[in-house]
Amino acid sequence: MRYFNWIFVLGLFSVTSLQAQSKAIIDEVVWIVGDEAILRSEVEQQRLRAQYEGTPIAGDPYCVIPERIAIQKLYLHQAQLDSIQPNETMVMTNVELQMNYFLTNIGSREKMEEYFGKNIVAIREETREMLRNNQIIQQMQQKLVEHIKSTPADVRRFYRSLPEDSVPTVPAQVELQIISFQPPVPEEEIEAVKERLRSFTERVHNGTTDFSILARLYSEDTESAKRGGELGFRGKGAFVPEFANVAFNLSDPKRVSRIVESEYGFHIIQLIEKRGDRINCRHILLRPKASLADTDKAIKRLDSIAGQIRNEKMTFEQGVMYFSQDKNTAMNAGLMLNPNTGTSKFEYKDLPQEIAKVVYSMQVGELSQPFQMIDPQSNKEVVALVKLKSKVETHKANLTDDYQLLKNFYEETQKAEFLKNWIAKKQKETYISIDPAWQNCEFEFPGWIK
Repeated sequence: MRYFNWIFVLGLFSVTSLQAQSKAIIDEVVWIVGDEAILRSEVEQQRLRAQYEGTPIAGDPYCVIPERIAIQKLYLHQAQLDSIQPNETMVMTNVELQMNYFLTNIGSREKMEEYFGKNIVAIREETREMLRNNQIIQQMQQKLVEHIKSTPADVRRFYRSLPEDSVPTVPAQVELQIISFQPPVPEEEIEAVKERLRSFTERVHNGTTDFSILARLYSEDTESAKRGGELGFRGKGAFVPEFANVAFNLSDPKRVSRIVESEYGFHIIQLIEKRGDRINCRHILLRPKASLADTDKAIKRLDSIAGQIRNEKMTFEQGVMYFSQDKNTAMNAGLMLNPNTGTSKFEYKDLPQEIAKVVYSMQVGELSQPFQMIDPQSNKEVVALVKLKSKVETHKANLTDDYQLLKNFYEETQKAEFLKNWIAKKQKETYISIDPAWQNCEFEFPGWIK
């Protein structure tokens, strides 16, 4: 039996229980896994993060979290042996997203440092290490289970072996075709939007109003508006080209960009900071809107198209070809694709709210009445008409209709079982020591205490 290198690390102070601790304790080693120590401070930091992010911990955090860290160390050791390396660019992108999330929700850098009990540099480095390790672990898990495949015979045997109450339930799913277009926006409305943005720029340049205040009050990018228009550190590829070309050429944080038109509307931008090939900037977004008269006219036009389809003067597919402005479906006969799965099937919860409300009571082949909605891709208001192409009601999975789902279910079950056995094997091969005060736990994997 092979063991990792043994190390003997003493905590700065010892304790007799988790509840009765001396205030003099700075940190202590609570677990040792192979040649890696798990510190109380690591457990506390993960507990704080889970608490802040609203991530539920199923059980005592002082049992669940160190076990989770120990499992991670088993994977990381194996990944080191197998020379698995993370994508550092992706790691840093995720770090910035996580830091922006904390800053947005906690409110300021000072409050964030107070909450975590360390400075912003240390929080960033801790976040980078955590996300880097997570990516390595995911790659290691994928490598360990890549050999697990299934045949139709495997899936059939698995399905027949399932107790009735273990057969997965398939939620109702629908397939939809859509015709949509944006009502025309008058030129005078566009000019009015530009004039408002010019007035915002003037107020910033003459020092009468802070850009972030204007963004909070007026920007129609509701998420960034909560942060005073701040978008967080991002690379050029994270923005649409029109926006990126202007934003990345800014050099003076006191100045505001020219007005930028993109598919989302009209923006003005203010640089906050450049860091290598990434920038942090603020923006204010305004969208010109169609008049009520033009919107009503567009709805009547769509109602007329629907009438021609119902009277079989044209097919829905022809309606898509001749009239739809939805670039995501126009070349696919109007068939909507689910961005979460890459298929044309949607559960109701995955549909835009306006569409889900309209199609819930429709029958297969039926056309909706024209309605207004916010396009989830462009965030612009459009008028739309949908056809329910197919519908599968909520049901217990079966081999005829749900083979792929059952195949995935079987393979995921096999992978989970393989990884569970792999961890149990590693527990036997690895030196593990747990502080007695941390042993009174119901662990998910019982092999920690030998």
